Order: sequence, then structure tokens, then C-alpha cells
Amino acid sequence: MKVLVVRFSSIGDIVLTTPVVRVLKGQIKAEVHYLTKKSFVPVLEHNPYIDRLWTIEKEIDEITETLKGERFDHVVDLHKNLRTARLKSALQVSSTAFRKHNIEKWLYVNFKVNRMPDVHIVERYLDAVYRLGAKDDGGGLDYFLSPEDTPAMDRLPETHREGYVAFVIGGQHPGKMLPEHKIAEICKGSDRPVMLLGGPEDAAKGERIASEVGRTVFNAAGKFKLNESAALVRDAEVVITHDTGLMHIAAAFQKRIISIWGATVPEFGMYPFRPGAGSVHIEPQGSWDRPYSKLGDNKWYKPNFKGMEKIDVAEVLRALNQPPVQKAP
Repeated sequence: MKVLVVRFSSIGDIVLTTPVVRVLKGQIKAEVHYLTKKSFVPVLEHNPYIDRLWTIEKEIDEITETLKGERFDHVVDLHKNLRTARLKSALQVSSTAFRKHNIEKWLYVNFKVNRMPDVHIVERYLDAVYRLGAKDDGGGLDYFLSPEDTPAMDRLPETHREGYVAFVIGGQHPGKMLPEHKIAEICKGSDRPVMLLGGPEDAAKGERIASEVGRTVFNAAGKFKLNESAALVRDAEVVITHDTGLMHIAAAFQKRIISIWGATVPEFGMYPFRPGAGSVHIEPQGSWDRPYSKLGDNKWYKPNFKGMEKIDVAEVLRALNQPPVQKAP
């Protein structure tokens, strides 16, 4: 069977689809093709369960005619929007998709009525391939790197070469990010060196935090490519992170994760999937009116959102500085 899996964006959402391609390849021996945006190729380029990776810059018309020639047997739609509807109509093959639960999310955001099923989005993705004969294999997420993705040791300060805490300071939307002073407080209270991770847009913020805290903090935000940052997450002792792409990459490496939540909530079903032992969620204290938005962009819902100010630094530090969880012999 020749199957096309479709997910255009973003980093975390694509990582969350990796169990689907694994079970398609491993359980039904499918020839697995994957369609995504070109900017997200690094997330999947080393995945051994994908036979061919297809990309678009923006519009589905860029590749529709080419994909018609591939004669797929089935499309697994893990994005489910107007573009994928047009693609499926053009390919004229059988398809399955997942349930987005947009009505339930709307009720939760606008009326604080939680009708969300207690099901992770990965399990909803896997439901889309059940009728093909593939099912949950009990594994977690996948993220594959090449040896070249590991940054050379001399790119790290000596203070961080024997172990560190990775702190992902960025986020796609403002309602998902801690204020700088909270990040600095957590870094000051850490019993280990801290490495700040994020994109170029987080570099200046990282510099301000590192300058305030001192040499125990290394600002790596904006200094490393995505897969280099993923390697730094892989090698961290523990990962503190907002609800963002590197959180899901950390889960793929089964790291102990301290995930921090603001405008969004874990009940949306996109919390770390099967992470390392001892992982915890930290949420604002006393914020009875969360979630404020579906994606974390609070502009349309609560311009004065201050939920991240209610994150208890002491709670984060208790989770961070506890002894490592011992694995069973």
C-alpha cells in the first residue's frame, strides 16, 4: 500500500505525527510518503520510516499534478483544512482524517465548559490509520538526527560541558511564554547550569536573562540550527519548556520535562506524549478562567492576560531540583 501522510506545520505538530508513520511502515509495511512545508524539512529529513518527503512553499497547487502521478492508495490527512480538502479532491483516492474537536475547544475557551475528551492528539492521529490495520504500538514520539547535528563541544562554555538544564524560552504566541523576570528567577534557583534555547527572535531576550543571572546561564537562543537545538535538548539532564515545538522534541527523546502552561491548557490534548519519568505540568495558580485561546495568541481573547505571572517559581524549582528518577533495574 502506498500512503501519503499530510501535515504542513508546525514543528511540534509534525513531531506529534511521527507515531503514525512508524506504525504505517512497521505494521502494514506501507510505502510511506509525507507532504509538509519546505521550512519544516529538518523535522523529518532523517526519519527512516518515510520513503519520500514532498514539500510545498505555500500553495497546494505547487505539487498537486506531481502527486497525481504517484497513484497513492490512501491519504492520511493530519492537518484537515481547506488545502488538504482540495488535495484529496484532486487525488481522488480513499482518505482518513482525525477529529479536531474545534467545537469543544471553542466551548472551553469562550465559556470554560470542558467537553474535551481525555485523549491525546497522538491517539486521535492514530485513529486515522486504524482502518488500514495500524494501531498504537505503545511507543512514543520519534525524532532522528544525524551525527553532524550534534554541536561541537567547543561551541559550549566549559561551565556547560558536564551537564545542564535546557530552558526553552520561546513560544509561537505571547500567551505561552513566561515573562523574563520569571525565567531569570528560575535560572538563579537552579542547582545546575542552565542553557537557554530558542530561535533568533529569542536571542535578545536570552542575552538579557544571561546578563542578569551570570555565568551559570548560557544563551544558546538563535545560535544553533533547529536540529542542533534538538541535539542540545537530547543531551540535557532535564528540560523546562513552554508549550512549543522543542517540548515535543524533548518528549521524543524521553527527557524529564517541566512544561509550563499559560493561555493554553494540557486538556487540549497536546501535552508531552510519553515523556521521561518525573515529567510534570506547571500551570498558573488561581487562573480559573483559562484557557484564554486555542493557540496561545491572547490578542483576540484577553489582551491583559497575566496568567504567566501566576506561575509559582518555587513550584518550578521544586520540580527542577529534585533528585533524578531512578530507572527500574
